[in-house]
Amino acid sequence: MSFAGVVGGEGAPVLLLHGYPQTHVAWRRMAPALAKHHALVVPDLPGYGASRPQAMTPRWTKRRVGKALVELMASLGHDRFAVVGHDRGARVAYRMALDQPDRVTALACLAVVPTLDAMAAVDHHFATRASHWFFLAQAADLPERLLAADPDAFLDRALTTMTGGRDVIEPDAREAYRAAFRDPAVRHAICEDYRAALDEDLAHDTADRARGRRLSCPLLVLWPGADAGSGRVTPVETWRQWADDVSGAATAGGHLLPEDAPDEILAQLGPFLARSPQSRALSRLVR
Repeated sequence: MSFAGVVGGEGAPVLLLHGYPQTHVAWRRMAPALAKHHALVVPDLPGYGASRPQAMTPRWTKRRVGKALVELMASLGHDRFAVVGHDRGARVAYRMALDQPDRVTALACLAVVPTLDAMAAVDHHFATRASHWFFLAQAADLPERLLAADPDAFLDRALTTMTGGRDVIEPDAREAYRAAFRDPAVRHAICEDYRAALDEDLAHDTADRARGRRLSCPLLVLWPGADAGSGRVTPVETWRQWADDVSGAATAGGHLLPEDAPDEILAQLGPFLARSPQSRALSRLVR
């Protein structure tokens, strides 16, 4: 596995994982502030951006991606670390924390609930708003062929939907996402990500629910307030089926929280990450 991305900062290690249809560039508005207190590792997810798996077979499930990222962190000297994930990155993050609880000290999940719960709650509103879930998950290579017709238009439509049409992604960042999505290998990897979600990933969640497996680390859950429909349970309530130590809040902005509401997310993340055992230990050392 060949990872691309950036590292920087000093302090307790934190792994930042972006979502669809982005790259590590998604963290550009948050990383400088976080790097003042944390050693950051900010990769492109496997197959996204410039990160290249040696092969896509067997499929890059969230379990396999999580294992590869744990190996990446170990290679950088981080055996235990916090993880902050948005969208697809959050799905990798919670799977990693479930599968390898000795590695993850704290977990922040932005704008998601577990795949099992998300699919159980699907209605026509979700299916209309998030039609890409079911389009990209279609058997190869139909989505890949259709995406090749106009990748920029598909990407721009996705970003417009996720931002509610507001101009929150500056031209350089948008062009970075377009450049990545123009690569057929990236588009195929993204399709495989969504195929895995409705197949192996869903099966892994189902098995964990049946066995009563739970997250052992503290969990912070943040979500855009616009996504909270009346009469629905909150993401915090949903996540309490998976973890005991859960906190969270609705935020301003749309789905792309790291880009749309970075200051608000940082205000929540700072105190949460400071609670981790590594951060407390480092704090004691520098007193």
